[in-house]
Amino acid sequence: MPSPGLLLLLLLLAAPPPLRPSSLAPPDTPEGKATITGLILSALDRATSFLERRLPEINLDGVVGFRVLEVQLKGVQEKWARDPQLQPLSLRVGKLVDKLAPLLHRSMFYLRLSDPKYLREFQSTIQPGFWKLPRVWTCTDASMVYPTFETQDSFSEESSDSCLVQLLGTGTDGDQPCRLSDFCRTLMTKPGCSGYCLSHQLLFFLSARMKGCTEGLFHHSQHYMNLFCANMMDLNRRAEAIGYAYPTRDIFMENIMFCGISGFLDFYKLRWLEAILNWQKPREGCFGRPAAGDEELLKAIQRQQHALRRVKRREKQFTDGCSSHNTAMAVAALGGFLYVLAEYPQQMESCGHPHWRHPAATETNVSTPATGR
Repeated sequence: MPSPGLLLLLLLLAAPPPLRPSSLAPPDTPEGKATITGLILSALDRATSFLERRLPEINLDGVVGFRVLEVQLKGVQEKWARDPQLQPLSLRVGKLVDKLAPLLHRSMFYLRLSDPKYLREFQSTIQPGFWKLPRVWTCTDASMVYPTFETQDSFSEESSDSCLVQLLGTGTDGDQPCRLSDFCRTLMTKPGCSGYCLSHQLLFFLSARMKGCTEGLFHHSQHYMNLFCANMMDLNRRAEAIGYAYPTRDIFMENIMFCGISGFLDFYKLRWLEAILNWQKPREGCFGRPAAGDEELLKAIQRQQHALRRVKRREKQFTDGCSSHNTAMAVAALGGFLYVLAEYPQQMESCGHPHWRHPAATETNVSTPATGR
């Protein structure tokens, strides 16, 4: 996992990317939809088999990605079950859900052994019902992209975690959820962030939405999510411009996962889907370090090793090149592609008309009282 400073350097040097059309079949035809669906489901099935084999070693952040995937798969299953022509696909999705559910349940046992404090603080994020599909879809606004990004590597995973614990109400002081200190207010709204600093700012407001926090600063959550995802879109396009260099892939997929489940439809581009599918290790089923035969990418990694100052504290790299975090981000991104393919296949290349309301949407989605302090 490269440091945020290195990510910023790589991405800011990128020129505006050319529009590279995907070689995948258009999803707005029955044949194209079936082909893309098959590719995604096969990739997800292999990744779930990887989870099954490595379950005792997968960390909590890895489980989060698969929990998000479970929610997406259930949404797809519900959509396709209503169409007799799509029932075979719905059954295939159902089998994957049935395979995944007991693995997520069993993961709790291993997480209690490997990192009990982290589990206590973030257990709610891997509980059924925490993650919810978007109620309203929209598109990013390029006018909200920062004119410049901060040049200092100021991202602190410890500070970000402490603010999330405060928000979730899972600290040792017994506070209620939706609390917000002045420090966290400043950190989570600081302009000019990039890389993991930016994605964790979005995660903070996304988690507030999942917890039902609506008071105070959280009354403006959508504004901040619009702002952060506009900049995450810009950084993803820069990652594309430099050929998805390996150090940028993890944050590239993390941006798709978080902005996708935040309701930003334009993160689901066919050419990005094609790229992610190509990164999966076919035998292991995971995502991570490129194969030894990829000389160009390996040389890039070697050139960048001296600049790596920090890795994610709980990142789990396996000896075969598999990454728990890479794989988690990939499956949640792919699950989002599958869900959008089920709901809006015509909109995967052009964002179309924003502000669609999900048919089952309700105006409120509050699970706890919110103080917003």
